[in-house]
Amino acid sequence: MKNHEVTTSHKLLDEKGLLIEPGWAKSLVWKYDRNDIKMPKFRIKEWDYYAILSKDFGVAFTMSDDGYIGLQSASFLDFIVPCEHTETILDFFPMGKLKMPSDSSEGSCIYHKKGRLDMTFTLSPGKRHIKCDFKKFDGNKDLYVDITLEQPPMDTMVIATPWKENPKCFYYNQKINCMRASGTVVYGGKKYEFNPETDFGTLDWGRGVWTYDNTWFWGSGNGVVEGKPFGFNIGYGFSDRTSASENMIFYDGKAHKLDDVEFHIPASGYTDPWKITSSDGRFEMDFVPIIDRSAKIDAKVIITDQHQVFGKMSGKAVLDDGTVLEIKDLLCFNEQVHNKY
Repeated sequence: MKNHEVTTSHKLLDEKGLLIEPGWAKSLVWKYDRNDIKMPKFRIKEWDYYAILSKDFGVAFTMSDDGYIGLQSASFLDFIVPCEHTETILDFFPMGKLKMPSDSSEGSCIYHKKGRLDMTFTLSPGKRHIKCDFKKFDGNKDLYVDITLEQPPMDTMVIATPWKENPKCFYYNQKINCMRASGTVVYGGKKYEFNPETDFGTLDWGRGVWTYDNTWFWGSGNGVVEGKPFGFNIGYGFSDRTSASENMIFYDGKAHKLDDVEFHIPASGYTDPWKITSSDGRFEMDFVPIIDRSAKIDAKVIITDQHQVFGKMSGKAVLDDGTVLEIKDLLCFNEQVHNKY
């Protein structure tokens, strides 16, 4: 069944390591336990990714344990210049040593590399706290971040889907949009501040086992529309999406499910204007890029070609009851990523 909503809580995997009930949900109804996975430990991927954006600047952070490699990274984005800088630390064969929490609503993510990086993602009631102290982040420039994200009760996007070519591979993912952001960023001695009235953060929380070669498309953004928090999550391209898509609008804390979307990326380049269309006509957008945060690595076994493009979206979003929201210059990102790893 296309777009099968899962509403009852149960284990994610059965005794054979297969997804019990593929589909989508508005919360983490599936219970993840890495001990239930029937694949080699070096194939397990666990990550937390945060993106926090203001109209003039943004930051993003990744903490990940991808089995035979871990990637811990931070990005600073300047939308005025525009420019960006990303720094990544690679760890070989972490295979569970980071002890990433099995649920997004509990536990802490902690990373320490002496003399270089201290990064923590911690929880308190209704809040997420991000701290990052990155020495020599950009040449001799350090990056220091202390951010709080507010997370009152709200719907989220959750999806659990397998791969046809290997049903023991699965994608279990939660996107939490519309978290109001406050706090500071100090980069190269200059201080930046987030305003919770206008600025928001997104969490991409993922656990799973993937096949080797995948391409995906993902977009996310937040803002204030007609006085209420608005956000969206759109994505497609990898794993078997027969049972569910991850396309969703969030408005005033409630989720509105979309069908399929498509990114129309111009052949002339990622920084030229895009269009985003939907099969149900409920998400029709023009996207004007500002920064292409691109990365390309070819290490033979590990190959990645990433284009995470930040910019502004304008168009219309239609809620479940038919209400049409006019979207104007919403700061967001859309990406195309091809990975072999």
